[in-house]
Amino acid sequence: MKKHSSLRAALMAPAAAAGAYLLSLRGRRDHPAWAVLERYRYAHRGLHDKANGVPENSLAAFRRAVEHGFGAELDVHLTKDGRLAVIHDDSLLRTAGADVKASESTAEELAQYRLEGTEEKIPFLEEVLPIFEGKTPLIVELKVDGNNDALCQAACEMLDRFDVDYCVESFHPGAVRWLKEHRPDVCRGQLSENFLKSKGTNMGPFADFAMTHLLLDFVTLPDFIAYDWHGREGLSPRLARTLWGVREVSWTVRDRETMERLEQEGSLIIFEDFIP
Repeated sequence: MKKHSSLRAALMAPAAAAGAYLLSLRGRRDHPAWAVLERYRYAHRGLHDKANGVPENSLAAFRRAVEHGFGAELDVHLTKDGRLAVIHDDSLLRTAGADVKASESTAEELAQYRLEGTEEKIPFLEEVLPIFEGKTPLIVELKVDGNNDALCQAACEMLDRFDVDYCVESFHPGAVRWLKEHRPDVCRGQLSENFLKSKGTNMGPFADFAMTHLLLDFVTLPDFIAYDWHGREGLSPRLARTLWGVREVSWTVRDRETMERLEQEGSLIIFEDFIP
């Protein structure tokens, strides 16, 4: 009898592990915001064009996106004094040539810098949102710098002030979970990529593995997965789409052929370096 029990346990263990894995990929289906979001393509950090003096994540880039009928993806950091700076890197070294961090600076301090050698300033979210009011949607990425709750709350309160169609995404599961718990009405997305092949999460090998395979989705229940399109055919992204019906955003697409193929497969597109 004992031998049969041991055999039964040995046979059940893989099935239980497989079941737990599949459950970990759960998301939320059919958020009503998707009906609007899926009508557009999204310019990565705005429709920027460095060669012609239009920096990424600048007011000029966002105006240009709207003028061409595109939505835009943008990045938000919380400043030292609680403002929402629209910039990709926390460090200003690449974009503004200054060895300082947005999260450690005040809005007044950030105002002195210019983007990519132009006269464009680092915009704040309240300056960007009016450009999109009543027009095209936004994909808002939250950049967590050890300030998850404050960033999420400030961003949601700011978005509430404007008549803009949007969704919110983040690489940080804590931000997506905050939205689930505190703002379940907001369409939320889990950003990811194959961290086992890239630079990693900076949180260690376990985090790299878990984030690559979307193993925390059962905690955050995202409405969509925003995955680097090069890795979207990995097992976990495919199962999240096909088994659980989680919607998909693909980043960052840089040619028309890839864009059209991914759109045919049901993905929203974040594009860059060409005009569709």
